[in-house]
Amino acid sequence: MASNDKFELRGVNHIALVTSDMARTVRFYRDVLGFEVVEAAPPGDDCGWALLRLGEAELMLNTAYETDERPPAPDPARVAGHADTTLFFGCPDVDAAYAHVRERGALVEKPTVRGYGMKQLSLADPDGYGLCFQWPAEAA
Repeated sequence: MASNDKFELRGVNHIALVTSDMARTVRFYRDVLGFEVVEAAPPGDDCGWALLRLGEAELMLNTAYETDERPPAPDPARVAGHADTTLFFGCPDVDAAYAHVRERGALVEKPTVRGYGMKQLSLADPDGYGLCFQWPAEAA
């Protein structure tokens, strides 16, 4: 039992990030960031739903459109709020994460130490969701 004598938590997962192009998004998280596709329904990159994992971090993706209903371009009104969503990942070696994504072609700025003491690497996924890999600077 946890020290609060009430209950124990071991992580959290949001409902799912909604993507306008599942195959593109799966390739980004798998091939650029290094996530493993744990489950996909149906199987394959162009699935309707996927569970991905990297270390202890899990991420669910859900398609915004069925394959036969996908518009040629995402609806701007639908994705306008994505930039207001950022996922923060605990990442003890932010510099290694930076090197990893750069080696795989991601255009990212070098990690920055913020005024509140966190070393952070920030980038966006293909749907405009923010991703921040961070760790306390004094521990990094």
